[in-house]
Amino acid sequence: MTRWEQLGAALDAAPGTVSVWAGRPGAPPWYARLPDAPHYAASTMKVAVLAALYRAAEAAAVDLDAKVPVVNDFVSAAGDGELRYANDREYDDEHEVWDRLGGTAPVRWLARRMIVRSSNLATNLLLARVGKAAVAEVWRAAGATHSVTARGIEDYAARDAGLDNVVTAADLAALFAALYDGALAGPVATAEMLDLLAAQEWRVDLAAGLPAGVRVAHKNGWMTGVRHSAGIVYPPDAPPYVVAVCTTSDSGDDDAACRLVAEVSATVWEERAG
Repeated sequence: MTRWEQLGAALDAAPGTVSVWAGRPGAPPWYARLPDAPHYAASTMKVAVLAALYRAAEAAAVDLDAKVPVVNDFVSAAGDGELRYANDREYDDEHEVWDRLGGTAPVRWLARRMIVRSSNLATNLLLARVGKAAVAEVWRAAGATHSVTARGIEDYAARDAGLDNVVTAADLAALFAALYDGALAGPVATAEMLDLLAAQEWRVDLAAGLPAGVRVAHKNGWMTGVRHSAGIVYPPDAPPYVVAVCTTSDSGDDDAACRLVAEVSATVWEERAG
């Protein structure tokens, strides 16, 4: 049994739906499993928001160094624009943005907190600034075919109205490949985005399957029953590759899901010359 077959058997035995896309940017995958299966996006949608923000900055529609009000009051994607929603501080894994509530923060700093600590509040502030149409254009430009960013985080009225954030492993891989290839922004903006993603501080899944010190520009997303991670891995002995893993189940065992994503990452690392 090959290493890929062993991985497939492990994924078959895992609860729920596990999707994988792994390979070099712009090339057919080395390994793919249910790559087009839809999953709730969780925080992986923040990568598309990041790209939309930097594209807007390149178009002079956003000043990354401008200070903006830090508020917790947003227009829902549902209804006629009169419905509003807010974030729950206890549901957020980042608190430095919350410490500035009622004050201001630079856009660039909010982008960093959105990625390196996965701030929900920063995400909604930036999404309100660039708009959902700009994020949809990022998905289109990346060649994604199923992924949608339809609402902000914790916009439950929109969720209940059937508007949700969806990703697939293939689309996440395409998004990271487009970032790597410079297809979404110019060289300076691309380098800054990749550096932000490489500074990611939540490293319990995809990064956990890699040897210490290996550069990986990635973003994960999680909630009960959901654990995703996708990114670009930079081996010292081979060209970079992209890997995206999405897991959705009713088990609620996030530790097991992290180990599963790490196992996928480790296998891809071992077989990267294939």
